[in-house]
Amino acid sequence: MGRSSDKAAMQRAHFDGAAAIVTGAASGIGKALATELVRRGATVLVADIDSEGAQAVAADLRRHGGSGGQSQGGALAATLDVTDADAVAESVGIFATEHGGLDFMFNNAGIPVGGEVSDLSVAHWQRALDVNVMSVVHGVAAAYPRMIERGRGHIVNTASLAGLVPSPLLVPYSTTKHAVVGLSVGLRMEAAKHGVRVSVVCPGVIETPLLDKGNPADLPPATSTPDIRALLTELIGKPYPAASLARDVLDNVALNRPIIVAPRRAKAVWAAYRFSPRLLVDRSPKRVRSISR
Repeated sequence: MGRSSDKAAMQRAHFDGAAAIVTGAASGIGKALATELVRRGATVLVADIDSEGAQAVAADLRRHGGSGGQSQGGALAATLDVTDADAVAESVGIFATEHGGLDFMFNNAGIPVGGEVSDLSVAHWQRALDVNVMSVVHGVAAAYPRMIERGRGHIVNTASLAGLVPSPLLVPYSTTKHAVVGLSVGLRMEAAKHGVRVSVVCPGVIETPLLDKGNPADLPPATSTPDIRALLTELIGKPYPAASLARDVLDNVALNRPIIVAPRRAKAVWAAYRFSPRLLVDRSPKRVRSISR
């Protein structure tokens, strides 16, 4: 009991007094991560293209965030288009300078893009790559050199279970998330010699607004765009609360886990795919057809 209590205390204290940036933090997983970071004593930059949403989250955290650590966590907001490399570099630079460095960079922003591949245009693929892959590249490019200079820091990239297993009807999204996993694991191996840590988060079905969003409205309509909530719930299971995921993620970041998969159902799906890829690949089409009718 004592060892378990000591471990939990260490996991919480790991973020006490830290400076962290979370992109895509106006809602969903990003908001939950920012909230839990502040609760653990970190000062967080809530960054999102949704300016009003980011300001609202930061203001709420300043009022009610509290602190589970010895330092009082805090929150600031920034309007940030993660597809703009210069804007990302500027935000990271200002925040790091004002807070004596950057301890954690959570590259979390992302969008869903789905539908049958035959029904999608190049524009769908380009948007998925710009937001889901290049945003991570931009975050790494801005934060990594600063962390190398200090000899410490932790980059945490949000991918998805769809970055570890095949995801029919969400192929562009899945493709980008596989890229984020590859980027993160490869970078982790390089970064170790500099004292910099890298982890990738691969959540299963999480209860966030993303489940009820279709493709970006300015892209050509795709008649095969799936009901993402129904599709993922059928294939993987009931949505997991974002707040619970955030606690899981930070506990595992404190332990420097390379690949963080949650909840348990997602871990089971990943394990089954690794054990027998054909089992998942051959059985899924029938289930997908029943959902997409």
